[in-house]
Amino acid sequence: MIRVVILGAGNVAQHLYTAFYTKKSVTIVQCYNRKGVRLHPDQQKNSIINDLDKLIEADIYILAISDDAIAEISSILPFKNRLVVHTSGSVPMSYIAKNNKKGVFYPLQTFSKDIPVDYKDVPFCIEAEEKKDLKLLKELASILSEKVYQISSNQRNILHVAAVFVNNFTNHLIAVGNDICNEHDVPFEILHPLIQETTQKITQISAKQAQTGPAIRNDSKTIERHLKMLTDNSQKEIYQILTKAIQSKYGKKL
Repeated sequence: MIRVVILGAGNVAQHLYTAFYTKKSVTIVQCYNRKGVRLHPDQQKNSIINDLDKLIEADIYILAISDDAIAEISSILPFKNRLVVHTSGSVPMSYIAKNNKKGVFYPLQTFSKDIPVDYKDVPFCIEAEEKKDLKLLKELASILSEKVYQISSNQRNILHVAAVFVNNFTNHLIAVGNDICNEHDVPFEILHPLIQETTQKITQISAKQAQTGPAIRNDSKTIERHLKMLTDNSQKEIYQILTKAIQSKYGKKL
């Protein structure tokens, strides 16, 4: 039985609690957050604290908190030589204070409130200073997922940058597309199958092979019509930047 303490109350903390809640080989012995809020409707109130001095002993302390808070919170934990890990994609393991054993437990997935996640295929990137701690983190991650990777802080930061492009930036572009549809009274749901096919396709062929559109075809008249139609300067700038980037990558000229 792995005894876990979760610190934090955001999306990652809530999702991890929900994921481990039904696993017999894991016990979430305590949760800490400043407001003392529940991470799950069935969570016992007496297992929630808002005072770090009341933290009890556990095998792993998971800092599911903001990146900027990791160094500060880890430095004021009221114990020594215990395994403390964070869930950040970009923060180095070294940011955890030296008085405890360090590790990383990073689920590479997008988490939104009230949207369930199937953890079976979620990649977990783990890192630790000591082999026995790495083994424990691998055991914990394997309870949820079949995809567990030993990844260094540098590799994880590279993955996080790539993830920003494929997830955060892509999601913003979808939001822009939604705005354009709304502005012209066109149902955005018409684009849903296209979005699904686009994401599905790149699991079968490379994104480079899957690239289509007026930029790669160098359809200058279509590009010109699109730019004239766009009235929002931000949308127009994004269109021009991405068109130029695609044509540069594939050897086309504006």
